[in-house]
Amino acid sequence: MDRYSRITAKHPREIVLLKAFPCKWGKCTFCDYIADNETDEQKIIELDSEVLSQVKGDMGVLEVIDSASCFDLPEQTLDEIHRLITVKKIDHLFLEAHWMYRHRIREMKERMGVPITFKIGVETFDNDFRQNYLNKNAGFTSPAEVAEYFDSPCLMVGIKGQTKDMIRRDIDSLKKYFRLGTINIFTDNTTPVKRDDELAEWFLDEFGWLRADPEIEVLVENTDFGVGD
Repeated sequence: MDRYSRITAKHPREIVLLKAFPCKWGKCTFCDYIADNETDEQKIIELDSEVLSQVKGDMGVLEVIDSASCFDLPEQTLDEIHRLITVKKIDHLFLEAHWMYRHRIREMKERMGVPITFKIGVETFDNDFRQNYLNKNAGFTSPAEVAEYFDSPCLMVGIKGQTKDMIRRDIDSLKKYFRLGTINIFTDNTTPVKRDDELAEWFLDEFGWLRADPEIEVLVENTDFGVGD
């Protein structure tokens, strides 16, 4: 499992994949990422400390991800991230959180003391598909509502059951309401949710221009950021 990498294309930054306590929701039908969760706090702290020790700080920006939300990291890990900010002179963070934590974002920004770009795994703005099929437990009703709390949504494309019109609307919403965003092409995993290869290929053809958009990061493989397995 690769847990440290450097992103040099768009928004250059170091990125670390940490361990966290189990995702407080943990019921998304498409996600087996939660298998990286851990309940033994000491094991989490030790692994996270080892990963964070690789951060050099020379890029000035750090992204921290895990298989839950940043709020599911141990307090000691969060303290270590804050220490790194000071020692390594990091002046910007990227963090991610589930919709359920939207009212705690200000708290995390105050704790870390530097500007934070907060990501959220939206997957799609289509309420029925997101809630009833993907089971996201993210009951917002519009992209504008998400934008009140989060800076950068993560969308997912190429899932059986999605349509081209759904994806078009998602891209329109992303560009209209947000300055930054990530689009992941779904990769088959251990869940019953399956990839639609034809839809994925259509997206890469129809929206290939997004790969040159400086504000949108398109992940063709889920390891394109250099972390994970």
